[in-house]
Amino acid sequence: MPKTTLSTKGQVVIPKGIRQRHGWVVGSTIELEELEDGVVLRKERRVPRTSIDDLLGCVTYDGPSKTLEEMDQGIAKGARESK
Repeated sequence: MPKTTLSTKGQVVIPKGIRQRHGWVVGSTIELEELEDGVVLRKERRVPRTSIDDLLGCVTYDGPSKTLEEMDQGIAKGARESK
């Protein structure tokens, strides 16, 4: 496993092989995700992360109201068809 050392300025050098495998070049923006036991580095995502809360209400239904039983049947039918 490659190792690096933290400088007095808080900087680390990412080994060249790792940079090449991930396509990280000078000027690349790297995201840091802090975990309980460390940090994950990844190239900045071009599409922003979304949550279910961001998507609520983006799909509308204009037909008649459905009962819970009708919704369950529709879900079951979709599950069967996706197999």
